[in-house]
Amino acid sequence: MNKPLPDPVPASTEEAQVRWAAEYAAQIGTDTPVHNRSGIPIRPLYTPLDVDPARFDADVGFPGQPPYTRGIYATMHRGRTWTQRQLIGLGTPSAYNERLRDILDQGATAVSLIPCNSVFRGYDMDEVDAELLGTCGVVVDSADHMATCLDGVDLATTSCAMNDPSPFTLLAFMLAAAQRRGVDRRAISGTSNQSDYLSHFVANHMFFRLALPGARRVLVDHIAWCNEHLPRWNPLSVVGQHMQQAGATPAEAMAFTLASALQYADDCVAAGMSPDAFLPRFTFFFDISISLFEEVAKFRAGRRIWARVTRERYGARDPRSWRFKFHGQTSGVDLTRQQPLNNIARVTVQAIAGIFGGLQSLHTDAYDEALSCPTQFGARIAVATQNILREEAHLTDVIDPLGGSYYVETLTDDMEAKILAIMAEVEAAGGMYRAVESGLVQRRIGDSAMRHQARIDAGDQTIVGVNAYRVDEDAGARPALAKPDPAVMRAHLHDFARWKACRPAGTVAKALSNLARSAQGDGGNVFGEVVAAAEAGCTHGEICATLRRELGFGHPLVVV
Repeated sequence: MNKPLPDPVPASTEEAQVRWAAEYAAQIGTDTPVHNRSGIPIRPLYTPLDVDPARFDADVGFPGQPPYTRGIYATMHRGRTWTQRQLIGLGTPSAYNERLRDILDQGATAVSLIPCNSVFRGYDMDEVDAELLGTCGVVVDSADHMATCLDGVDLATTSCAMNDPSPFTLLAFMLAAAQRRGVDRRAISGTSNQSDYLSHFVANHMFFRLALPGARRVLVDHIAWCNEHLPRWNPLSVVGQHMQQAGATPAEAMAFTLASALQYADDCVAAGMSPDAFLPRFTFFFDISISLFEEVAKFRAGRRIWARVTRERYGARDPRSWRFKFHGQTSGVDLTRQQPLNNIARVTVQAIAGIFGGLQSLHTDAYDEALSCPTQFGARIAVATQNILREEAHLTDVIDPLGGSYYVETLTDDMEAKILAIMAEVEAAGGMYRAVESGLVQRRIGDSAMRHQARIDAGDQTIVGVNAYRVDEDAGARPALAKPDPAVMRAHLHDFARWKACRPAGTVAKALSNLARSAQGDGGNVFGEVVAAAEAGCTHGEICATLRRELGFGHPLVVV
């Protein structure tokens, strides 16, 4: 008599999972444990048993509604796609303007200006080695330079991101240029994109111009001034990118970014500002690694935490205060000098992670960024990558397309728990300001960087073309951006020296004196005086030097 066949449909999910687990164990043999970059263990399969359907409204919900896990707007990318904000920096202001117009013609929809390293360091072009000028960004030291950079750009309608650390001279120069054109400053929109001095202190030392207490003072003044005079400008972008590129895991980067935002919010409240007056214009800036699902979960968890903490900690009532608005940049750290064309695939995966994570604006790195400042050819491919993902791949058809995935929802919960645990560690240290002052954050990032590199060195993490699938290459055939023409840069320097000599010396001296007095606490808002100094013809280096004398030079903490 034949034995009855087993029922092909198990009686329950639990029974099916037990059957699958037995088959999996029998077939795979030794199962190597898998962890993502944040150290969260990843199981081989996720099922309905991993999620609680009764928690849907509280944990997942709908786009545009708390807890905002699925996005901060009801329509998300189906109604309005992300802003294509390509970072551009090149040579002289006229060369920058030429590249900017080309990128806008290719489909970019906003301006993101990258200044020369001399500018990031707080100096004028005549204070540094001329050979280095313009190799990493545009040399812009005055309102006249900024006017040339933005020639032909409608400042009343085009959003501009100024990669502009404290004391925010680039924004001041842009406001002076707008005033000359008769543009109402209240119409100007964009972001002070490098305003997060804590991230600079931790992980981007070149950007750190003023001593820690002075940077804190200037940022609060900057936020207060912009709230009063620039209603469409976002004066704060809290940056997780620097810390993740320095080695922080995705969970650490999100935790430290949120902890920084809480520190800035506490400082604004202490200065007498209402949470609903400043929180709607807090923005965030993140690195997007190639760990696709981990990045999606990072952003979904971050949105959920921010929506909750703004209500519970600050009592914010305006829904705009609850929105976690963020810009994403594909991670240059994941790009390789070896086989650089492979970077196109890496950038594409990173961009998909950011899009599925619900970003508001996106920069895609050029494939040759690991070699030099991106070439025009590479920049065009980077812009086209976004166009292809939006127009050809139809990534905007469905809002939060990974929502409801057993894996993604579980991973979002796991990431949230990890992020909150790290935030609690920072809070116990006295908040983010004290945590970076003591080196706690720097040590943790350094440890994570070492662990990740050790995995690469051991071959546990494959990097195609670096520790696996290597090929012989002609390094000389790799594309690289030519340095600015020395003759053109010399002419730029000559014009700058002649312009400085022709300025009304008394007007410049008075503006710098007023700036110094404000820094001393006797002259009102520091950033307001920076704007006045820019309009009076003061240079970037003069403004930074004045504030360094009064507030101290920036010396980041080196942790060993």
